[in-house]
Amino acid sequence: MKSIIFAAITVAVIVLTQFLDSTGSKKSLPAKENYTIVIHGGAGAISKDMPKVVRDDYLNSLSDALKIGRDILEKGGTAMDAVEKVINYFETDPKFNAGIGAVYTSNGTHELDASIMDGRDLACGAVAGVKHIVHPISLARLVMEKTQHVLLAYDGAEEFAKQMGIKLVPSNYFDTPERYKQWQDFLMKLKSEKHGTVGCVVLDKYGNLAAGTSTGGMSNKMPGRIGDSPLIGDGTYANNKTCAVSCTGWGEKFIRNAVAFNVSALMEFKGMTLKQATDEVIYKILQKNDGGLIAVDKKGNYSTPFNTEGMFRGVATSSGKFEVKIWK
Repeated sequence: MKSIIFAAITVAVIVLTQFLDSTGSKKSLPAKENYTIVIHGGAGAISKDMPKVVRDDYLNSLSDALKIGRDILEKGGTAMDAVEKVINYFETDPKFNAGIGAVYTSNGTHELDASIMDGRDLACGAVAGVKHIVHPISLARLVMEKTQHVLLAYDGAEEFAKQMGIKLVPSNYFDTPERYKQWQDFLMKLKSEKHGTVGCVVLDKYGNLAAGTSTGGMSNKMPGRIGDSPLIGDGTYANNKTCAVSCTGWGEKFIRNAVAFNVSALMEFKGMTLKQATDEVIYKILQKNDGGLIAVDKKGNYSTPFNTEGMFRGVATSSGKFEVKIWK
């Protein structure tokens, strides 16, 4: 009898272990091998007249980022890992407004924001106004996993980074000649110019959703200005009941309309499909040229609506779909 009880306990332990990930969080077993990953590199006035070499350079970067996430998911990696690693890539590509290549504030500095969210249990983390962090999205994940808080900002966020063993870099690490010229041109023209963010949303093989967003903010912004990207429910949201969302565009508009959360709410409380909900928000609630978003639902359906001239974006699925686009 004792041997039977011991055997039963052993089986139970094995089964329970299969339900736990490395952090001890419960997750469902991969009942099916489906996954979907969607990325964006910002929305805005992206001219179709850009030189072919420039267009191809952007498309190649989008493809490289998408492959990173796809390969992680193909090997059974989690949605959270795929989101973080894809955005890490964007944060080191100077063509995008996140990390290296981040736009300048009106004082000629860089202030970076990022957030990440786990759809399993609504766990989330964010940082805002950091000036010396190579990968803000990774610091945001540490806020989620290592603190009881959701959002850390400015000096507090960077002090936390030191505690986590993250090496800080000088602020000129994020400089690029192109961004500096853009800032100077902006000051000369004195006209409004908005820039997008980078983001990633994922449904992994375990049926879990995750979303992340990272940005350098708005060009020539006031020091201390924080947009939607680090704000859960505005620029980033993930809930296994519905969908994962990452936004890009005029941050103040997305904050006022709680865009990312409202996509999920329209699905959960109004019974809308992912496409219906995202179209409702982008085309009916927001105004023309406000921006766009990427989203994936719990079934693997995805949506990438935008009301601007273009949006850098890409999608890959377990069924073999792999594409990157800029315009409609």
